[in-house]
This record gives sequence, structure tokens and C-alpha cells, in this order.
Amino acid sequence: MSKTCIALDVGGTNIRAAIIDAQGKILQQHSYTAQLSQITGNQQEVEQQVIEHISANIEVLLGQGENIQHVGIGFPGFFDNQQGHLIASPNMPVIHNFDLSGQLSKKMNLTVSAQNDALCAAMGEFHYGVGQSSQSLMHITLGTGVGAGLVIQGQAYGGDRGMAMEFGHLRMAKTGDYCGCGNIACLETFASATAVLRRFNDHSQTSVRTAQEVYQLAKEGDALAKLILSEAGNYLGSAIAEASKLLDIKHISISGGLCGAWDMIYPYLRQSMEAALIPPMRNNIIVQQSSLGDDAGLLGAAALVNR
Repeated sequence: MSKTCIALDVGGTNIRAAIIDAQGKILQQHSYTAQLSQITGNQQEVEQQVIEHISANIEVLLGQGENIQHVGIGFPGFFDNQQGHLIASPNMPVIHNFDLSGQLSKKMNLTVSAQNDALCAAMGEFHYGVGQSSQSLMHITLGTGVGAGLVIQGQAYGGDRGMAMEFGHLRMAKTGDYCGCGNIACLETFASATAVLRRFNDHSQTSVRTAQEVYQLAKEGDALAKLILSEAGNYLGSAIAEASKLLDIKHISISGGLCGAWDMIYPYLRQSMEAALIPPMRNNIIVQQSSLGDDAGLLGAAALVNR
């Protein structure tokens, strides 16, 4: 039975929480600065602080909804599909095999479900956004890094060990910048908002503070800014083509800060994607911006409860 629930989208810096009804309508919401990525200590101490931060957000919303008993959480990291434990999180390297949902359920006396944040965003877009008319959907996020989630025939897919769709760590070239994962020339080093900003500042005589400023310079005719955005689009299109050939996914949705430069990125994305696809797939892949934006993760966390 579908339920009104509390949903949380947990990031390294902020936690967003909302009351969401069974139809995916956000009834109440708030945002809280948590700085989870800066928590220090041993595993037990870090786990305790994470539980305290998340439970505080749940308590803010409890009482504002009618008889809420269920909570869904999108959290950055790899989740064991069998037990639902958080195997590891890039923001908190000390954590291993953390029973996030179990500990919260016990503390709050609520039913709690948790899953990878990018996978939650894909579920949100599939059930409530541009993916509603699709059978399967790959959702890509272009922000600090490049993430992705996959829904196949209506079912969220996390892989055998919760590590499916590390899309941002596809190797795109033989040489390039080092990625946070330890490899070089990953998609994330070309097509994230962070990469666009870093690459511009590394090669420009001037310095800007955001990827949006790089986009503005490109619109004004700056050759370097235009080149970096075109390369981001080219690499992203090539990566989508390779994933599509492997998975036979027709619908792709994209969200994140770099979508602010969509009009400059998309033509290059489309061109490189079509060039890399096999003939039967050409002109058949639908790539769209997210219709939910930042709310995709919240709605996907609610879908954990209601699907």
C-alpha cells in the first residue's frame, strides 16, 4: 500500500528532508547543513554522528505529517543488495558495512529503507519525471563528480555488490588528469562541473569561481571556455553511446549543475553519441534534461518506500 513518508537526500555537505505523499507530491521540506564529509573519528564514532544528524532531520518533520511510519534515504556510497548495509562511502572512508537503515529504524522506531543517492535520483526520475513513459532509464548527474543510476524494466539495478553504474569512472582517453578514484582520464575529469571549472582555470590567464561563469564566458565568445564545454559534451556523448551499446537503454535523463550549459554541451553530446553508436541504435536514443532537478533524489528515496 502506498504511504506518505519522510524522504531524505543526504550529501557530503547538506541534508534535504521532505514529507512526500503517495503520489509524489512534496508537502513539507527543509534543508540542513551537516558537513558529513568532515566528520572524523573511528567507525563507531562516525556512524553515531551520521545517525544523529539524520535522525535530527527526521524529527523536524515528524508530527507535521499524519501518522508517518516510513522513511526513505538516498545516501552517497555502495549498498549491499542483500542486507542493505552501506559497504563504503567515498565521503567517509572509515565506514565499512554500516547498517544505516537498521540503526535508524531502532533509534526512531520507524521503518527505514536506504539506497545509493544516484540510484535514488534515477528512481525518482523514472517514477515521477521524464522517465515515466519509459521501460528503462539511465539517469546521469553532472555536479561535483559524475554519477549515474539505472532502472531496468522498472526495477532499480545496483549490481551484484551495489557498485553498478560508476559512470563517471569510465576511462575516456589514454592520458589525462588524475581522478579521485586513482585512475587517469575518467569521464569525471572532463564532464563534471568541477572538471570544467578546474580545466578552465588551469589553462586561462584569468580565474573564475564556478562552471556557470565558464559557460557565461563561452556565450561571450571565449575560445577556451567554448573548447572545454565542447569537450565535456563530446566525452559525455561517447560515454553514453558505450553504455547504451552495453545495456540497450533508450531513455537517458541528465541533471546537475553542468546542465546550466545545456545549450552548448548538448549539440556536441549528440554528435559524438550518434557517431559512436551502432547503426540500428542511431537516432533512437532519447537524451533529456531532468524534469525534477534537485528533487529527483528526494522523490526516489520516497519511491524506496512506495514501490
